[in-house]
Amino acid sequence: MEKLRKAVSEIAYTQDHTKLTHLHRSLIPVLSFASSLYRLALSLRRSFYHYGLFTKHRLPVPVISVGNLTWGGNGKTPMVEFIARFLADSGISPLILTRGYAGGDEAKMLRRHLLGKPVKIGVGANRAAIAAHFFEKYGYVDPYSTSKYADGLNLGQKVGNHPSSQKIGAVVLDDGMQHWSLQRNLEILMINGLTLWGNCHLTPRGPLREPLNALRRADAAVLHHADLVSGQKLIDIELMLREVNKSVPIFFTKMDPCFFSDVGNVNSRKPLTALSNSIVLCVSAIGSADAFVKGMEKIGAFFVDRLEFSDHHIFQPKDIEMIRKKLRELEDAFGSKPVVIVTEKDYDRDPGIFKHLDHYEILALCSELKIIPCGERTEDSFKKLLKEGKLTR
Repeated sequence: MEKLRKAVSEIAYTQDHTKLTHLHRSLIPVLSFASSLYRLALSLRRSFYHYGLFTKHRLPVPVISVGNLTWGGNGKTPMVEFIARFLADSGISPLILTRGYAGGDEAKMLRRHLLGKPVKIGVGANRAAIAAHFFEKYGYVDPYSTSKYADGLNLGQKVGNHPSSQKIGAVVLDDGMQHWSLQRNLEILMINGLTLWGNCHLTPRGPLREPLNALRRADAAVLHHADLVSGQKLIDIELMLREVNKSVPIFFTKMDPCFFSDVGNVNSRKPLTALSNSIVLCVSAIGSADAFVKGMEKIGAFFVDRLEFSDHHIFQPKDIEMIRKKLRELEDAFGSKPVVIVTEKDYDRDPGIFKHLDHYEILALCSELKIIPCGERTEDSFKKLLKEGKLTR
């Protein structure tokens, strides 16, 4: 199954068919047929919502949706954390609603990062029902109930440990672009600057979950991994986005490496410079392995190798054997023990699995999302968009 997933992913992100193997090309007719069925199902679903056959739920607090048009690797979860942290620090207790893929690795990471903040996390496919449960348990604050909210959310007063801090003041919808059953006040679209739309086909023939004209629904577009993209390409991408949505604000973000943690003690911290002359093996099962590896190369390791699996892959004993074999090859080649680097998401999926590589040092790279200033498009202007942009009735 893992080999099939890799083959489908390679087809999806290869625009020139001549570069594919004969086996991969033989899969294209089947994938194209499946994409046609997906397009039909997508059209029917959209029509059902348009004509009221499917219900759209309105929550009693503002909803900020963070989503994308393609498979993983677009920075959705780091952006959700960024927004939740901003709201919490500004005096609003947010509820994060996430589907919880593959054992909830993203939810686990969010809980660790936001520990101590007045942030609640609800996990489940029926996010309207999950939200109703949290509203019943904690209550909610209607941000429009008094005149002081007339110009948007009141983000000036911090609630701290006040009892009202338990009440939910906003919802952040993780992976919400295609979750049409919840109405939202702000639609933030995340885009992977390294891969964009792949071959521009709908899934499973390509990586698109919706046609590109869905860009018109976005209130803000965020180009992630912008630090790994050339200046000219950023200009070209922005022009491409403007052709579909002329007025959408476009922001640039990156993952900023902070430190390493030992997988045996996630609370430990090692500086990035600790691996400046090391042999490194990047092991990942995330949506954008290229960005992870490029980030490690920028840190300054002596040599960086990689071993990657499909997004949300749950590591098995056979995978550990594969990793161990790769490590022995690197050790024989360079005469010193390599260090294994994983992402926090991979660590949170199964914290214990990497302990089976006990003869090697295993570190998790801890990073945080940063907004890259570009003219007037700064972190402050993005926060202003969150505060005032669409969070009014």
